[in-house]
Formats: sequence, C-alpha cells, structure tokens
Amino acid sequence: MATVIPLTDASRRPAHFPVVTLLIIVINVFVFIRELLGGEAFVLKWAAVPANIVAGHQWITILTSMFLHGSWSHILGNMVFLWAFGPEIEDAMNPLRYTAFYLLGGLAATLAQVAAGPGSTVPSLGASGAIAAVMGAFLVTYPRDRIRALLIIFIFVRVTFIPAALLIGVWFLIQLFSVGAVANVQTGGVAYMAHIGGMIFGALTARLFVDRQRIAEQVSVAGPRSIR
Repeated sequence: MATVIPLTDASRRPAHFPVVTLLIIVINVFVFIRELLGGEAFVLKWAAVPANIVAGHQWITILTSMFLHGSWSHILGNMVFLWAFGPEIEDAMNPLRYTAFYLLGGLAATLAQVAAGPGSTVPSLGASGAIAAVMGAFLVTYPRDRIRALLIIFIFVRVTFIPAALLIGVWFLIQLFSVGAVANVQTGGVAYMAHIGGMIFGALTARLFVDRQRIAEQVSVAGPRSIR
C-alpha cells in the first residue's frame, strides 16, 4: 500500500504568519473535542443532511458541517493537508479574503454534495471540501511549486519533492474516478462530490481573491535537494 502525505511548500515561504490557517485548525480541534463529549447527538445536530437542506430545514448546517469530523484519522488527515497548502494561499490573499474564501469554498462543497444526492439522509461532515478549495487555489496560483511530501510504500518511508500540479492533479482525478463508485451509496462513505465542488470553486475563483503584491513579497526558497 502506498500513500503520499504533503508536508509543506518547498519552493517558497509566506511573508506573514498564517494566523487564520492556524485558527481554523484550532477551531476544528475544539469542535472535534465537543463531538467526543457530545456523542452522536451532537454530530446529528450540526452535520448537513441533504434531504433536510433541500426541504428548507437546518440550513445552518451547511456552515457548521465543515468543522465536524468523523474520526481521529479524518481530522488529522484534513489538518495536515490544510497546513501543507493553506499558509501560502492565506499569504497570497490576506487574512480577511482568505477567511471569506475558505468559508465560501466549504459552502460550495457542501452544496455540491447536496446537489449530487438531494434525497440522501446520510449526514455529510468534514473540512475536506473547504480544503479542496484551498488546493484548487494553490493549483492555479503556484502550479510550478514543489511540495515536500512523505512517501510511504509499505515499510519504505522517505521525504520527496513532488510538483504541486502533479500532486493536486492526481488527487483531483482520484476524486473524479471515485464518484461513480459511491454515487448510489446511502450508508455513508467519502463525500467525493464535496471534494470536486470545493476544488472547482477554488480553481475558478482564486484570482478574485489573491493579491499579486502579497505574492511578490513571499520568500523564494532554493530548489529542493534529493534526500538519501
């Protein structure tokens, strides 16, 4: 079994501390602790159920669901991806624009999932859609950057450098090919349409939020070296 875990952008460093990205991570962790304390009732109250939203009920869950997670591995995976791609995008936009972009990306992702299964009664939750929007923005803003990533193949582990366009592009293709396999599943699973909707939103709207002057202020890092 092979997996790739993105760590950081190896091609540049943000000129400003990513306070919003860090705050989003803290909020997600806090909400997850509340989930552990509140149990299933807490999740069902704040997760987005497509059928309810289509019926005009619990619209607030379109927002709240993006801060819920189904397990420790779910939240850890999402926060790792957010920390890998979020700081540079926050730096390119500014904190206020980035906050608006992140929330709108999450809303677009949830609505995409609702549109894909308007009659579904399966709760939808997770930050993946909003993070996919951040990845879409990264793809169009820094396609030539290299991402420092952890490559794991069974017991073989090494740090490697992968072009952002390749890493994010392959991730997006996996989401596309996975949609058909779960389109009719009503017992839960991965919300692939949320991932796709979030990434498309991010890629299409990123240029409306980025500030070229802030991008110019970012610090270029010397090209990565192979690690043996």
